[in-house]
Amino acid sequence: MRSTTIVLVTIILPLFFLSQGCRSVQSGSPQFDVDAAWPQKPDYFTWVQMPGVTIDRQNHIYIFTRNNPAVQVYHPDGTFLRAWNVEDPNGAHFIRIGPAGNVWTANITNHTVRKYTPDGKLLLTLGEPGQAGADRSHFDRPTDMVIVPSGDIFVSDGYNNRRIIHFDAAGNYVNQWGQAGTQPGQFALPHSIVADSRGRLYVADRENARIQVFDTKGKLLAVWEDLIAPWGLWMSKDDDIWVCGSSVTRKAETGELNILPPRDQVVLKLNQKGKVLQRIPLTMTTTPPGNKGELNWVHGIAFDSQGNLYLTDIQGYRAQKFVKTP
Repeated sequence: MRSTTIVLVTIILPLFFLSQGCRSVQSGSPQFDVDAAWPQKPDYFTWVQMPGVTIDRQNHIYIFTRNNPAVQVYHPDGTFLRAWNVEDPNGAHFIRIGPAGNVWTANITNHTVRKYTPDGKLLLTLGEPGQAGADRSHFDRPTDMVIVPSGDIFVSDGYNNRRIIHFDAAGNYVNQWGQAGTQPGQFALPHSIVADSRGRLYVADRENARIQVFDTKGKLLAVWEDLIAPWGLWMSKDDDIWVCGSSVTRKAETGELNILPPRDQVVLKLNQKGKVLQRIPLTMTTTPPGNKGELNWVHGIAFDSQGNLYLTDIQGYRAQKFVKTP
């Protein structure tokens, strides 16, 4: 919806804010103003669908777009730093930084998870490029991965296999769990995955409109339902779980979940028990890419060390920075 003001709802009270030249989002404290000048993308780069964003310890922002150079790295001030091409960028999905500082990507059309150095040297490939499968060495449209401090890798696989696969640090198969379904421990679409400091895994089961929590052995610990249709997850250094997605709606005639297309855009902050600490409604454009600060099919979420928020979307074709303000 296009508007000249943004009306935002919080758990406590409604607020609105509009700064000159920028749209902003706000929910109690903190509040965020979009940085309309970020980033300074080279003119010869063409952004298309933008599924992924992550941030390393130097506060360098890595974005993952479905057009080469697919991985692009920017400074928080917007300065372009470096970029590299990937095989089959059309399948770009989520991007993560591992504990050792390496860059990990999931590709839903190439059926791979890959590990790179921060400057783009390929170190490891999980899955067989271009070959879908459901065994221990193949994925079928893998969506995301999280690397825990031991170096072990957990992959959400994904659009077709509906499972989580555990590999050791060398990429050897360890375990897997999950299947298609709506029961606890099953998945309609394991779309994103993060881990907290105690090793608990949080899986965005998007089409079931829930987040499921597991230990590293696959034991189900909790199911958080009907808070949000979760698209992307981000774990803060304080073990708060940030989620971007859309509100949960159901079809009036059947009661079935209505996930696509999303009817709105929302960011939630949750604690480790699934309690909503903050709700940030975002302005959704119906004419992509829309104005600065508007989103459509928000997909990726990340925070830098200063608390600034970065969001990427599919239909808006861009990455945006929202600056935390006092």
